[in-house]
Amino acid sequence: MTTLEIVWIASLAGGGFGLLTILAAKRETGNAALAALLCGAFAAYTAVQIASEGVVGFFTNHTANLTGLQVWIDLIMCAVLALFFIAPRARAAGMNLLPWTLLVGCTASIGLLAMVARLFWLERRAQAAA
Repeated sequence: MTTLEIVWIASLAGGGFGLLTILAAKRETGNAALAALLCGAFAAYTAVQIASEGVVGFFTNHTANLTGLQVWIDLIMCAVLALFFIAPRARAAGMNLLPWTLLVGCTASIGLLAMVARLFWLERRAQAAA
């Protein structure tokens, strides 16, 4: 097995575990620290990828064939859909959506994880103050 195949399998296992945790847990608010940790880890991985293969690799990957294009469209749809559901809560928590939307638009999951980390932190702080 190559390193990339191992990372793919580990990502699949981690994502599956995350989905099961979401289904099993009855949380009212999310975990800001976990979201921030995932944001940092994925940002670090992305930095390594960019240093190794360059920014052009994103374009090459997503335009090489129909599969790459499908992954690109899926990424855009998921980011927009997540932002659609998060935006009302973010507004209610007092977050300025414009910079967060730009961050999500430029970095996808990295910006989204940073945004939800901030949102979860604000929501938890508001609960503690109430």
